[in-house]
This record gives sequence, structure tokens and C-alpha cells, in this order.
Amino acid sequence: MPFHRCAPATSVNRAPATDHSHTVTATDGRKHFTVDIHCHMLVPAAVEMVKSVPGAQGSTPPDDNPLTLAINRKQDTDVRAALSGTAERLASMDADGIDMQAISPSPGHYNYHLPAELVRDTSRMVNDHIAEVVAGNPERFVGMGTLPLQDCDMAVAELERCVRELDLRGVEISTNVAGKDLTRAGIEKFFAKAEELDVLIFIHPRGTTLTERMPEHYFRNTIGHPVESALAVGHLIFDGYLEKMPGLKICVAHGGGYIPAYSGRFDHPWERRDDCRVNIPKPPSEYLKKMYFDTVVFTEHQLRYLIETWGADRIMLGTDYPFDMAQPDPVGHINSVKGISAGDAALVAGGNAARLLKIER
Repeated sequence: MPFHRCAPATSVNRAPATDHSHTVTATDGRKHFTVDIHCHMLVPAAVEMVKSVPGAQGSTPPDDNPLTLAINRKQDTDVRAALSGTAERLASMDADGIDMQAISPSPGHYNYHLPAELVRDTSRMVNDHIAEVVAGNPERFVGMGTLPLQDCDMAVAELERCVRELDLRGVEISTNVAGKDLTRAGIEKFFAKAEELDVLIFIHPRGTTLTERMPEHYFRNTIGHPVESALAVGHLIFDGYLEKMPGLKICVAHGGGYIPAYSGRFDHPWERRDDCRVNIPKPPSEYLKKMYFDTVVFTEHQLRYLIETWGADRIMLGTDYPFDMAQPDPVGHINSVKGISAGDAALVAGGNAARLLKIER
């Protein structure tokens, strides 16, 4: 008997337990059902499609620090099998006590700067592949897609296909569209359609627009990613998107970036300055309460702060699998939080993700 399934269930032949389709996992003999909301998959064929276009390159400038460049190249080689396949992925899930992964595309698949028709095709390829992976093992995987956001009509069409044809439960997007902020990129119809379809939007940065100031110490990621998320969250709140579309379900990677830990710097000027109240009748933190954040923050005190401040019903387990910036021991990270109740731990570990992604157990 399977211990959980995605809703609606996908009709597939069940594989034997020897290939991990129903391995003993965290729900067997442990407290909580666990879902990893933050893990990635690379589709090599889509990468090759982009490479075949003259002049095409990655969506962010490469690191030009020699040491960082060398480390990243080695990591790309080391994690390729885990990033693009399922065997190592399932073994890592079992070792980490993860019952299900909500697989999202590797951020390198965004490619918002390339021709829309090309990225429509690569997005379809990526989304089809993730759907196939999920169909092959629906007890362990649920899928999220990617969209050609540089063309809103194409993005909306692909979003509908992802949901209605592929049964993907969400989409991953970057913090900007080829350098344009999410609320200034002409994609309001995408957000409206996501609200209508009741699907999760997972916001995950891809580098930073401030690359020139961050060439060393891996700042492009360690500082750049939280800054990018802060800008994305700020625009969604202050430009009134969460006011106009209160049904949006948005999860922001890496604990939400810098804003969840410093929301007072949003609320304080809103109370005192007209230019901070143009589009929103309520304090910014009231809109921030509508968002979700993952657990990829590395320290107990930071995770405890997120849970205590924003509520256990707004935090979801994440790993950032399979990269070196991944959260070590993701289940232990939750259990390390001082004073966390069993009920709150269950929500963070998998209950919230199961609700948002419509996973039946």
C-alpha cells in the first residue's frame, strides 16, 4: 500500500521496491511526512538546444573570479548525474529522510534573455521531462515547471499546459525577467493566471543584476541571491500585486532572502511616507504574511525566527539539492529548532507543501 499519492493520481505501472518506488522513508517509524520544496533538475537536451543557437549563452554573466570559476566547473561535473537523473536523487532522499521532492527546473533553464520562441520550446522540453519523471515515480516526486516569461502570452499558454495537461503543481520563476523587475516586465497576466489556476509560484534567483560589484568570495550567490529576492518581494508588495491578487501562492527560496528578517524597514516608512503607500492600504508586513519561505537558512536561530515570526504554516522544508549550497540534514534542521511543537514540525516538514501542491496522503 502506498503511503501517499499526488492528487489527482497518475495512472502508471508501479515499479518494484528495489528501484526506490516505495523504499522505507521518513514516514516509516518517524514522526512526519516530508516534502522537499526546493530541489532542482537539469534537462541536458534543453541545454544542448540553447547551445545550438548562434550567440546564445547563459542567462547571467559567468563568474570571472578564477577560483570561483574553477570550483563551479568542478561542481557542474560532480553533480551532473544527481542533477539530471533519479538514481542518486532517490538515494539522497532516502538518506536525508525525504519522502517526496517537488522537483523544479535548474535555474539555468530560465533563459529569459533569449528569443521567446526558443525558450518556449526549451520550456516545453523541460516541463515534459519533469512530468515524465513524476509519472515514473509519483509516490516520490511532484513537479514544477518553467515558462518563457519574456513573452507573457506564451508564458500563460505554457502555464495552462503545465497544469491541465502535465499535472505540474507549480512553476519556478526568477527574481527578474532579463533585468526587469517582476512587476515591470509586463507579466501581470501570468500572475493573474497563476492565481486563477491556484498553483504555487516558487521564486528562485539566478545570479544577480549587481554582478559587477560581486566578483569575489562567491558574493554573487551568498549576497546576490538574498538581495535579488528582497527586490522581488519588495516590488510584489509595494506595487500592489498581493493586494490585487490576494489568492497568489508564492514561496521564496533561501528563507525569503533578507526581507523576512528585516520587515520593520518596510513597515516603518509606510507609516510615515506617502511614497510608500501609493499602492497598498495595509502595512507591508501584512502582505509578507501571505508568502511562504523555505528552510534553507542553515542556522537554528534563523529558522526559529522565521517560524516564530511568520508562523509554522508559512515555512516549508527545502534542501537546494544537489548543490554545495544545499541545507545539510534538512529534517534534523527542523528538529533542532528550540521549542518547536510536533504539530509545527509536521507542518514545516511536509504538511504545508502537501496542502499547497495538492498531495494526497
